[in-house]
Amino acid sequence: MIIVNTHEAKTRLSELLALIENNYETVRVCRHGKPIADIVPIHHAPKNPLKQHPRLSKIKINYDPASPLSKDEWPEGDN
Repeated sequence: MIIVNTHEAKTRLSELLALIENNYETVRVCRHGKPIADIVPIHHAPKNPLKQHPRLSKIKINYDPASPLSKDEWPEGDN
C-alpha cells in the first residue's frame, strides 16, 4: 500500500494511477496524517483463457497430433 498526503496525491495522480493499473497497488490518501480515502484497482473479469496467444497463432502443425504413433516412432524402452 502506498500512503500519500492530499498535495502529493494531486501532484502525482497520473503516476499513482499507473501504479494502481499496472501493479494492482492500493493508494491511501491522508489529510493531516489521518486516512481519508483509498484508491483501489477495479478488478475486471479475467481474460478469456481459451484465447490463443498471438505468437502461438504462427505455429503450424502439419499432422494430426492425436493420431497413434507407428512402431518406428515409439522410443526404445529399457524393458
